Amino acid sequence: MTRQETIEKATDWMEKTAKDNDHGYDQIYRWGQKGDYDCSAAVITAWKNAGIDLKEDGATYTGNLVQALLKNDFKDITDDVNRSTGVGLKRGDILFAKGHHVAMYCGGGLEVEASINEKGTATGGKPGDQTGREFLIRKYRNYPWTNVFRYEGGKSESKPKTEDKKDEAKPAKKFKVTAKNGLNIRRTPKGKIITAVGYETVLTYDSKRKKQDYWYPIIYKDIKGYVSSKYLKEV
Repeated sequence: MTRQETIEKATDWMEKTAKDNDHGYDQIYRWGQKGDYDCSAAVITAWKNAGIDLKEDGATYTGNLVQALLKNDFKDITDDVNRSTGVGLKRGDILFAKGHHVAMYCGGGLEVEASINEKGTATGGKPGDQTGREFLIRKYRNYPWTNVFRYEGGKSESKPKTEDKKDEAKPAKKFKVTAKNGLNIRRTPKGKIITAVGYETVLTYDSKRKKQDYWYPIIYKDIKGYVSSKYLKEV
């Protein structure tokens, strides 16, 4: 999966779980045994569902979550966002309040989290969401959050393939004849003269043929031959 696909899978799990009233809040049966989670277990489970096992790296609650996040290519971007307004947050960012709470940002000014049971306590409630707010999506608020973490691992977004641009053909070199009395074009270097051209006549260098010493392969109109480079100036 690409980085964005991983982030999306984790965030989507949080949103779907929040919308399903079979899932509420509990700190005893917090790993989904009866459908319930607490805040940290929910986030850890969401990322495991996306292929990142934070629990395997020691994350079991908010107290040891940060170390596991940093081991798994999450970056602390606290200084890059405005926690008061939410400006700079992106979908999938982890909202962290040291020693207290953790949630995820959904995008669009919303956050998702396992919050509290129907009794307003951490334990003792019935399985499932009895109030619709035990595990919920709500408007973003600054809890206050002490840190924000963003996943930056995996492969970056794959760019759509585009047709490779063909290398633009380099313009052929051209030379001007500098011999006042004109210049002979020969069939081969030092060979038979085919024709002669006048002073300042422009000749095209024939890159498909190799030069031989000071003899340059050229094209003049429909004539191909060789001329002495001693009497040529590149233009």
